[in-house]
Amino acid sequence: MRFESSVTSVSWIPSESVSGMFKAGFAVGASHFDDPPPEVLQDLDVLFAAEGFRFANRLAAWIKVDDGRITDAGYAGRGYNSRTRSGWGPQREVTFQPAEFPQIRTEPEITATGARFSQTTGGRTGAPMPRPVSGKPYFQWLAPTVWTTLALTIGTDGSARGEMSGASPFPRHWIYDQQGKLIAKSGLADFREWMRTAHGQHSPWGLEDSQPLVAVAESALERQLSATIMRGGAKPAVRKLAKGAVLTEQGERGDDIYLLLDGVLTVWVDGIQVGELGPGAVVGERAVLEDGRRTATLRAVTGCVIAAAASNQIDRDSLASLAERHHQEDPDSRAQPRPQPRA
Repeated sequence: MRFESSVTSVSWIPSESVSGMFKAGFAVGASHFDDPPPEVLQDLDVLFAAEGFRFANRLAAWIKVDDGRITDAGYAGRGYNSRTRSGWGPQREVTFQPAEFPQIRTEPEITATGARFSQTTGGRTGAPMPRPVSGKPYFQWLAPTVWTTLALTIGTDGSARGEMSGASPFPRHWIYDQQGKLIAKSGLADFREWMRTAHGQHSPWGLEDSQPLVAVAESALERQLSATIMRGGAKPAVRKLAKGAVLTEQGERGDDIYLLLDGVLTVWVDGIQVGELGPGAVVGERAVLEDGRRTATLRAVTGCVIAAAASNQIDRDSLASLAERHHQEDPDSRAQPRPQPRA
């Protein structure tokens, strides 16, 4: 019997993610941020043709099982690197073709219960990005390297589990399962770290990879509320939160709604950590709906970017629906384990 599965990463540049002098290019229109990829990934080739992402990695694999034992296994899939457009309108636009690096695939690790596959794809934009870097040669003209390393385990019973085991610090990486459902995201798109460190041999092609911080994807409702907060009228206040800083303190008064744009927050109730939140999470609704006091302490695991919106920007029915999902703060659910993204 033959079993097949896949896991896909799609990488893009979200708003508010670029800093320093390069942010000016985005501000004046010479470069552009990206619209978020779709919630459900239907046809990666069509999205690539439409330049709907910066780069992608699709790891597809198969195993052949006879009498409960794997007798053969193999890879499929590929990497996708989009071209970069820079300028002001079609008449003044310059297109840079990407430099695509050779994909890295390990030999399938076959055990009595399944096979594990690993694939790295990536490269760099052809657009020059002069900047100082850490270590020799201390200055680079070429753009930093981007990549993701995906792993996929297919069991002899047909089960499958996909994950992102390595990634460049930038841009944002979204992970989709075999059905094209968004299941996880990189928790932090660290532009400064990427510009400083992802050069030369400092990548999987130089035998260096970095462990990404991965967060479970937010709900469809939170994605709808995110659009309302960011594009629904009044412009939200966007601010940065340092690593270790507190966004809300349990028991304090507050009526703002918060959208986590970048980074990871932990959720604490009565001194116990009860959850973890990644980009796209919308929080703060329970204080609005209940007695005006925060029901949890939110602390930054990494540096975070937060958008704060007035509660009257969102209708109360949506806030009530969101509150129904946030049961991790209730005493009877504190022992619930954090869900793990699976493909």
